Amino acid sequence: MGDRGASNHSEMTDFILIGFKVRPEIHILLFLLFLLVYAMVLLGNVGMVAIIMTDPRLNTPMYFFLGNLSFIDLFYSSVIAPKAMINFWSVSKSISFAGCVAQFFLFTLFIVTEGFLLAAMAYDRFIAICNPLLYSVQMTTHLCTQLVAGSYFCGCVSSVLQTSMTFTLSFCASRAVDHFYCDTRPLQRLSCSDLFIHRMISFSLSCVIVLPTIIVIIVSYMYIVSTVIKIRSTEGRKKAFSTCSSHLGVVSVLYGAVFFMYLTPDRFPELSKAASLCYSLVTPMLNPLIYSLRNKDVKEALKRLLEKKNTLL
Repeated sequence: MGDRGASNHSEMTDFILIGFKVRPEIHILLFLLFLLVYAMVLLGNVGMVAIIMTDPRLNTPMYFFLGNLSFIDLFYSSVIAPKAMINFWSVSKSISFAGCVAQFFLFTLFIVTEGFLLAAMAYDRFIAICNPLLYSVQMTTHLCTQLVAGSYFCGCVSSVLQTSMTFTLSFCASRAVDHFYCDTRPLQRLSCSDLFIHRMISFSLSCVIVLPTIIVIIVSYMYIVSTVIKIRSTEGRKKAFSTCSSHLGVVSVLYGAVFFMYLTPDRFPELSKAASLCYSLVTPMLNPLIYSLRNKDVKEALKRLLEKKNTLL
């Protein structure tokens, strides 16, 4: 039986991404929706990175983290969206085994990195509000670089482990992945291996990834709220909360969609796809809007950039 599983695994050369189970005419609407959202992702995140890199006034830890967040959003949405849009017009809807591995690895790398980066951003806000006099001393360029590099390192380690666990399974049930990209749960459904140990290790790894980041975010905001409450002036409290509201919005959208997807029972795959769509495309689209619309510094930097371009013209 083991030889047969290994044989089937070795013969697996490609997968079929089923995508959304809707009528063919709805595929056109979905393609246009994906195209519109992805165009906004590109415009918003490339614009955010350009503003932060070109305006010296935004050379602060918070915008250093925000620039990296936009970079991550841009790339992990690009891992998913182009292939999904191609498959709306493709008859075969196939993706090579190597392509599936690469898509799974890169998406896991960037989504886990974003979780750790959001925790680093929460710590940054904690220092800025709870210890403002020591902010410039504690949040040095060296520390910020270490936090971002550490986020990428954790994302890479997690991605290597999850990818190796997933693609050492024997896929002998079918080639049809009931999703619009290669993800853990749809791939598990295709496996004829014993999934108990795999699921236990995967669950443990998820806890190691998610719990520390959530704990850092929650504890940071507990201290932030207790500090803000002590501020006597209404204007001071409003200003302190406004610096955190954008970050809280991003955290809520991302973690809300992720938890909804992974807590949705397997018998509701279409709900899982909708949640996946939220954090793979909608969240990267919303992040620049959340930070730009609620951030005075970003709006002023954008205004200066546009004025500079008009002057050059």
